[in-house]
Parts: sequence; structure tokens; C-alpha cells
Amino acid sequence: MNNSDLADTLASAHNITKADARKLVDGVFAAIADAAAKGEEISLNGFGKFKVKESAAREGRNPSTGATIQIAASKKLGFTPAKAVKDKLNG
Repeated sequence: MNNSDLADTLASAHNITKADARKLVDGVFAAIADAAAKGEEISLNGFGKFKVKESAAREGRNPSTGATIQIAASKKLGFTPAKAVKDKLNG
């Protein structure tokens, strides 16, 4: 499922236009990204939590040459599903 499929599902389920549904889908994801960029945890009851995780700088190896390289520190967005979602996935 992609953004368009999600918007189509919302449009048919809530009797709104596909364009309006697409704006809502894009708005939700933009709000999640903005909150994550501020370092906030996003908690959606019954669905799960999005949390920013920091990865420290470390040494790695170039797989083609075997040379040691420095991998920069970075931030990642992690997701932990809620119990209801886990239960749905695992029958």
C-alpha cells in the first residue's frame, strides 16, 4: 500500500474526495516528520510509537577495498507497534 492507496481507502470509507483524502494523508505524515525533526516522540494510541534514535559515529569497512572508513553519527526514526497491531499481525 502506498500514499495513493491509503488516500483512496480513506476517501471511500469516509465519503470525501480523493484529493481531500490525499491532503489529509500528506498532512499526517508531514506532522509526524516535523515532530520527529524536533526530537519529539509521536505516540498514536492503538497503532504505535515513532521515536528518534541516535546512532553514534563508528568505524566501518569499505566492502570492495577492505579499507577502514569513518561512518558519521546519524539519527533514525524507529517505530514500535502497539499491542493491538502486534496481535493483528500474529493472528
